[in-house]
Amino acid sequence: MTPGTERPAPLRRDARRNRELLLATARKAFAAQGLEVPLDEIARRAGVGNATLYRHFPTRAALIDAVFQDALQGTVAAGEEARTARDPWEGLARYLEAVFTVLAADRGINDLMTTPVEGVTSLDAVHVHNHQTIALLVDRAQRDGTMRPDVTVEDVLMSLATLGRSVPSLEAAGPPHAWRRQLTLFLDGLRAGTRPPSALPVPGLTAGQLAAVLLDLGPHSST
Repeated sequence: MTPGTERPAPLRRDARRNRELLLATARKAFAAQGLEVPLDEIARRAGVGNATLYRHFPTRAALIDAVFQDALQGTVAAGEEARTARDPWEGLARYLEAVFTVLAADRGINDLMTTPVEGVTSLDAVHVHNHQTIALLVDRAQRDGTMRPDVTVEDVLMSLATLGRSVPSLEAAGPPHAWRRQLTLFLDGLRAGTRPPSALPVPGLTAGQLAAVLLDLGPHSST
């Protein structure tokens, strides 16, 4: 064996360590600030050069795909459980509560679930599964008379995306779990029949909290 034959092994270990460090750093940054965190900032926090980041992840989409490829499996599992619920209305409510709980805790996942992100291939199947879950539950709830018959799947998805975008801001500026109140109001708007409105689970926003939520929803820097 000639001298230097085994030298690539430490480089491979270093490359693997750098990749894992970049993924862990990006995961934390995306969760706290959303998907628009500057890539140079992620490299700096990870303690590596920009060239190292781009060698492993040539595009933002490639980094996002690697970070989140397994993160949304809980959402898929919640959808599978909801599909088997005897009561489609309860299945829908539990599913949306599970999804919104994740949206409240992670701005990166919130961005993924509520806005289109081109090139993130691992997300495509999650969006398809979510659409199929909502469509199935809407159809079942309308057939058993618990959901108003004029609601479309696209109505539900549009409203959920709009409300979902506000969840991190509500969580940051409102009372604890403020998004649950808004989700309850949304679901009541879909109900058919004369059932009394659901009890709202948390207090409403104060004027100051509303102002803080709207400020957080407005244009802001990722840094």
